[in-house]
Amino acid sequence: FRSSTMRDDKILQRVNDVFQDVFDDDSLYVDYDTTSDDIDDWDSLEHITLMEEIEKEFGMHFKTSEIANMKNVGETIDIIAKRARK
Repeated sequence: FRSSTMRDDKILQRVNDVFQDVFDDDSLYVDYDTTSDDIDDWDSLEHITLMEEIEKEFGMHFKTSEIANMKNVGETIDIIAKRARK
């Protein structure tokens, strides 16, 4: 369990919007613990598309190692939040 800040919650909302667009499902809702196992169509190819769209949304670029090591949505948000504080 992780505690979230208001900023993290705003990031989560934007990330969730990207998920809804990528998976073309307005009813989709992700949280910090969501993994690829939770979403049927989230395979390795969709993961690349998802990361590209999240990069566009936040105007940043993830390192290959970061993408490979992301275990859940929360880890993605942590990286975005850390970079936003710089």
